[in-house]
Amino acid sequence: MLHKELEIYLRAIDVSIRRLEDVYVERYEEEVLTPTRITLRIRVRFKTGALLELNEAVICVQGQTQHLSYRYHFQDRQNCLIFRYDNTPHFQALEGFPHHKHLPDGVIGCVRPDIMQVVSEAHETLKKLPPLE
Repeated sequence: MLHKELEIYLRAIDVSIRRLEDVYVERYEEEVLTPTRITLRIRVRFKTGALLELNEAVICVQGQTQHLSYRYHFQDRQNCLIFRYDNTPHFQALEGFPHHKHLPDGVIGCVRPDIMQVVSEAHETLKKLPPLE
């Protein structure tokens, strides 16, 4: 039986992703590894052709969710990176290590955003891109 906090977490993400407009959910996979550990893999294709991939490994410790690893990757319709957040332990000199954000022109330190912040950032970024031809 999955821990209640993980059930709540997964339910909130599922509802939020399914409410998105002008997107196609190519993949939505929740994998329960143990009652206190899950992985989440989501691929959302925007009407513009942009792709947002959301991957997480999450555990519940003492009633709190904790992210073991994450990767939130966003690319345009030509498969060019717009941004990617992850916590792969490289870039040790960056503030917030191991959390960082890849951009087309470099990498910056950051804190881990939650999935809905990333989805919102992707939507806002798409508004600034040139329209489809």
